[in-house]
Formats: sequence, C-alpha cells, structure tokens
Amino acid sequence: MWRTKRSTVKGYFLAGGKMVWWPVGASLFASNVGSGHFIGLAGSGAASGIAATAYEWNVSFALQELLSISLDVTTMPEYLQKRFGGKRIQIFLAILYLFIYIFTKISVDMYAGALFIQQALRWDLYVAVIGLLAITAIYTVAGGLAAVIYTDTLQTVIMLAGGLTLMGFSFVKIGGLESLQAKYFKAIASSHKGNSTCGLPREDAFHIFRDPVTSDLPWPGVLIGMTIPSLWYWCTDQVIVQRSLAAKNLCHAKGGSLLASYLKILPLFMMVMPGMISRVLFPDLVACADPEICRKVCGNPSGCSDIAYPKLVIELLPLGIRGLMMSVMISALMSSLTSIFNSSSTIFTMDLWRHFRPRSSEWELMLVGSRVFVLLLVVVSILWIPLVQASQGGQLFIYIQTISSYLQPPVAMVFILGCFWKRTNEQGAFWGLLTGMLLGLIRLVLDFIYLQPQCGEPDRRPAVVRYVHYLYFSMILSVITTVTVVVVSLLTEPPSEEMHWSLKSRIPPPGAANTWMLWTRVSNPNMCILIDDKLASFIILLSKRLWPLGHLINFLKELQLISEIVFPYGIPYLDLV
Repeated sequence: MWRTKRSTVKGYFLAGGKMVWWPVGASLFASNVGSGHFIGLAGSGAASGIAATAYEWNVSFALQELLSISLDVTTMPEYLQKRFGGKRIQIFLAILYLFIYIFTKISVDMYAGALFIQQALRWDLYVAVIGLLAITAIYTVAGGLAAVIYTDTLQTVIMLAGGLTLMGFSFVKIGGLESLQAKYFKAIASSHKGNSTCGLPREDAFHIFRDPVTSDLPWPGVLIGMTIPSLWYWCTDQVIVQRSLAAKNLCHAKGGSLLASYLKILPLFMMVMPGMISRVLFPDLVACADPEICRKVCGNPSGCSDIAYPKLVIELLPLGIRGLMMSVMISALMSSLTSIFNSSSTIFTMDLWRHFRPRSSEWELMLVGSRVFVLLLVVVSILWIPLVQASQGGQLFIYIQTISSYLQPPVAMVFILGCFWKRTNEQGAFWGLLTGMLLGLIRLVLDFIYLQPQCGEPDRRPAVVRYVHYLYFSMILSVITTVTVVVVSLLTEPPSEEMHWSLKSRIPPPGAANTWMLWTRVSNPNMCILIDDKLASFIILLSKRLWPLGHLINFLKELQLISEIVFPYGIPYLDLV
C-alpha cells in the first residue's frame, strides 16, 4: 500500500490506472457488499423471506468502464459535463451524489457495523461507531484508491470465508433447506396475540415475484422499478465506476465486472437464508412484533429483524469461529466505508473544489479532498444514524432501497438518454434532473414526516405515501424525467456536433473482430455475455435450424448497432493475466 503512486491526483484517486482484473472485481464486490448487506439482507430475509434477493440478482449493465476509460475522466459528473457542456449539471450531480452517499451508504454502514458490535460486545452504539471510523479512516487517508482496492481484495476473501462458514453451520443446525421451508412459517414470537396478523411470516416468503398490489415487493416494481436504480448504481455510481477506471485497460475492467457478477450470486445463501434461519432459531427476539418488547430486545420499537445476523453469529458459532465472523463484519464495514470515503472525496475534489479553486495545487486538492472533507462526511453521517434506525419498520435494507428509488432514477434516465440519443442537450438534461429530483425529494421528506405506522395501528399517511409503492414511484420518476428531457431538448437548440460522444467514430485496429453484447438474467443477472461475430452467426444459424426464434434474430440485429458503439475493438479474451 505504501508503495502505490499517491503523489498525484490520478495516482491517489484512480490508483494510477494500473489495476488488473481480479483486484478490480474483488473491490467491486467488497465495495457493494458491506456490513449493510450482511445486516440488512439477513434482516429482510427474517422479516419477509427471499424477495430481497432480487436486488442482488437484478440486471446490471457494464457500461461505466466502456464510456469513461477512453474519455480520461475521474468522475461520472465530469463525464456528463463533457457530454453536455456547461458546469451546472456537473455541480448539481456532485452535490446529489454526496447526499446519496451520506443517506444510503456511510450512515447505513456505520449503523450496521456498530449494531453488530453492540450485540456482540454490549458496547454503546456510538462508541462502536467512533472506534470503527478511527480504524477505517487511517488507511483510507493514507493510501488512496490503490490501498483501498488491495485491502478490498483481502477483505473479500475474509467475507466469503466467514459468510460461507456461517451458512454451513446455519443449515446444519436447522436441518437443510426443506426443513427451513417447513419451520419458517412457524417462527412466531411467543408474545404474539392469536387474533392478530402482526409478526406472522409472509405466505409468499419463498417467492421473489409477488402480488403487484398488496405485497411488499410487487413484481412489476422488481422487473422495472428496481432495474432503474440498479442501472444508476452499476453504471454511474462513483464508488463502482472508480474501480473500473482504475483498471489498466478496458479488458481488465470487463474482467473485474464479470468476477464481481459471479460473486453476487452468493448473498442469497450467505445472508438472506441465514437471516431466515435466525428467525426460526430465535423467534422471540428476531420476530418480535410488540413495540415495547422490541425496544427491550434491540432498542428499536419498529422491529428487531436487523439483529438476525449478529444473533446467529453470537449464539451459533464456536468461540474461535465467532472471532472470524467478527473479522468478517468489520472487514465488510471497512471495505465499504473506505470505498465510499475515497469516492466521495474524489467527487468533492474534482467536481466542486477544483471548480471553485481552478488554480489549486495537487497538494491542496489531496489535502482538502482526502482529509478535511472525509472528516466532514463522518460527522454528518453520524448525525443521520437515528433516522436510519427508525425508518421502514426497522428493515435496514428496505430503507436503503427506498432512498435509492427516490433519488437515483432521474440520474439514470439522463445518463441513458445522453448515451443513446444525441439530440439530448444540456437544457433538457438539467431540467429533467431538476424536475425528477424535486419530486423525489418531496416523496423522501413525506416518508420521514409520515413514518410507517406500527402493526395494528391505522394508516393515516397521505395517499401518495400509503398507496404508491417506492418501486412504482421509481417508475413514475423515470417517465417524468424522460418526458421532461425529451420535450425540453426538442424545444431548445440542439447540442453542437463536438458534444456528441460516440465510440463508433473510432476506427478499430486491423484484425479486430466486432463484438456482440447481450444482457441476460439467465446464467447470471449481473453479467454481460460477450459473443464475437463467428459465434453470433453460429447462434443465428442454429436458431433457424432447430428452433423458430425469429424474434431472437431480430433482437440480435437490433443490438448490432449498440455492440459497435460499445465494443469497437472486440474482446481479447485471453488478455486477463
């Protein structure tokens, strides 16, 4: 870590652009799967079943490295500034990203990690937060992105080892998957009142696609509303994009994305199902429904499902392995926090500070961005923790996805239109962002003012909060943003020719094959399958002979234009060493 190139802005924030595929992939996974995932996914599994897995298996597109590496940009707001011109979109997005990181990442991970330590060591919640932050900040500030990526790689190994170990102990204890399916529906707290539905397991607990009206995760929202924030996360979130930008070339960036996508299969088995098992083993604690009892159990009257994973670790594992799992949780917390701290400081430094002080020296940029601003982030995030604790009926993971559904869709839609519709101009992008963001913030404020009532209490929230599911609201925001961008762009001057960004204009080197890209939910929902021309021709021929897939053929032909833009040079499959 100490030998990494930290003396320049690119060396500090992008690891010098020299990372190979496997630490990039490990860092992508570790940055995504923090302590909030261990605590939140297990808690959602305990409360409502496996449906939260849809967030992990939701389709994601590997466009971030394809659009950014060749542009020599450091942040995604900087990319959109190059695409549209002007500065207000870059500044607007930079501020928005920092708010999103505080609301959905830093405060959430600090709360989740501290909750685990509180349950294990009986420490005060905020003492645990301060201790974790002190350890995390040291090597984030000292080492830059290279140090973060190297430590993420080690921490990924630790997380996988510990998570799979606990999964094995959990399934052995309960008697396997069939036993879990039978016992989960009987996991009811002893304080439950016979004539009440409060605290009962959901009948659709083992279904991902649920009722579109009455369920907690309606299937249209899972397919569409969930995909839009996912697109924002995997294609424009600075924490993710920065890891791809650190890769030594495009091939290594893609290899890292593929590695991370394979690892994303595991959370269902490592986190969600152990959370369900914890409810079966400790129903009086994890499945408490009475606010007063929940307050005594975990200090949160909204519910105690978030203690499912810590409780499993403390009560089920032998002493030595319990220490391993403590390391896993602390590693998950630190890997996520260091990634967020580094990416947040990058946005603040490159998109805000450098704009207001264009003549800043590199030493000033690194001092302000990597030291001073990180401390400010920490203070604000700690102050936000009580709101995290009280939101969304005590389900941490649902809180994260709710905020994401209100703030991220406008950015995702502007990003898509900016990439694939060259008529999109700065005016349309800005007013689309502003309109969508104002509506999202209004809904966010209403959610915090009118909290979800306790089970059995009448629901007197406004209709837009009570009846419009947050995933449906994500879809509404996307439509409104898209319409605004299109209408304003058509009513104003078209962008100048130099603002058009297209990889298709690049001339591929001699002998390079064109490459097709298909997105699939079948083999791995986060993975893009790369097919060269010869294999694509074989698939088309085979489909004509063996199966009437005319629609597939047309679909492949329509994707050819996208493939030429996205993969102009082909894929050197063996250049990943």
